[in-house]
Amino acid sequence: MKHICFYFQVHQPYRLKKYRFFNIGKDHFYFDDYLNRIIVERIAENCYRPMNALLLDAINNNKGQVKVAFSITGTVIEQLKLYAPDVIESFKALADTGCVEFMAETYAHSLASLKDNDEFKKQVDRHAKLMEETFGYKPATFRNTELIYSDQIGAEVDELGYQTILTEGTKHILGWKSPNYIYSNSIKHRVKLLLRNYKLSDDISFRFNTNKPSPDHFFTQLLDEEGDTVNLFMDYETFGEHINASEGIFDFMKALIYKIAQSEYLKMSTPREVALACQSVALLTVPHPISWADEERDLTAWLGNELQDDAISKLYELKDAVLEQKNQGLLHVWDALQTSDHFYYMCTKWFADGDVHKYFNPYDSPYEAFMNYMNVFSDFARELKK
Repeated sequence: MKHICFYFQVHQPYRLKKYRFFNIGKDHFYFDDYLNRIIVERIAENCYRPMNALLLDAINNNKGQVKVAFSITGTVIEQLKLYAPDVIESFKALADTGCVEFMAETYAHSLASLKDNDEFKKQVDRHAKLMEETFGYKPATFRNTELIYSDQIGAEVDELGYQTILTEGTKHILGWKSPNYIYSNSIKHRVKLLLRNYKLSDDISFRFNTNKPSPDHFFTQLLDEEGDTVNLFMDYETFGEHINASEGIFDFMKALIYKIAQSEYLKMSTPREVALACQSVALLTVPHPISWADEERDLTAWLGNELQDDAISKLYELKDAVLEQKNQGLLHVWDALQTSDHFYYMCTKWFADGDVHKYFNPYDSPYEAFMNYMNVFSDFARELKK
């Protein structure tokens, strides 16, 4: 039996309001609550509610043969509690089936693994506690922000108690090897790596509207793949938000899931189950961080220009001052400003990748995103000094 592993990322940031230079020192509220509410309510209606209902129905009708995994950030859980609390309840209903795995990641969907190891560990611990408090599930698998991974990050995650990590099946790292096997961290050999099959994942998340795959054709592709596991990792907002329901994305997923559940040759499994069932075939050496973003599968979407480097470096210089305050309001802002989306908005890459960077982006240019962020940062830093 070949494992089919569906994993979905659920995340929304706190978007900043238009914050002018003249606001500095006068206005200490930084977030666009109206825009955040509108977007979360819209995505809840278009994606979270219908897709959760589809999965719950599929699980109940297939006697435990349908299994999926989620990583749900702290920032989106906070906003769902405010604007769409019924969605939290629908995720709890999925958790109660015993067929869904909830994974650990950074609480604020941050880049802390690249900038501050102590902050990284604290956020992972906070997120794991949130999963237990919210869904009654203790995470056993780790998924870093944007699937960012390196040998060193894998070793640090091992120290946190996680021996299964999800990351990208990057071509320049794999070479001739297939992403459809389990590999091991080159420093901590007991840490198993599940690699995203980016071709088939992107056929759904990025090429569905143009390729219009049928469930039968995609099912045949899964059968034809070599290896022990085909890992289909994608943003949850793919369903109903990035791809409209009118395009047939829900019908496609419903039919595909049912075909896999009834197959004699394919088996839907969670990442934890795949790691337990499959042996590692080799060590995978990843000396420099990789991600699932853009064609390069590197860090340039967040740390690829001077704007991004300057903003994130200045932010983490404030860490000690923030923690000394022990002020919940300031800590909330500190979390929100770490979210990777802010640095993604500052990306100056264009062409095919640029189209992706424009989605959910409230700014007209990366320079506007940088100026707005740095204005907020300047006021936040002033408040800390007080």
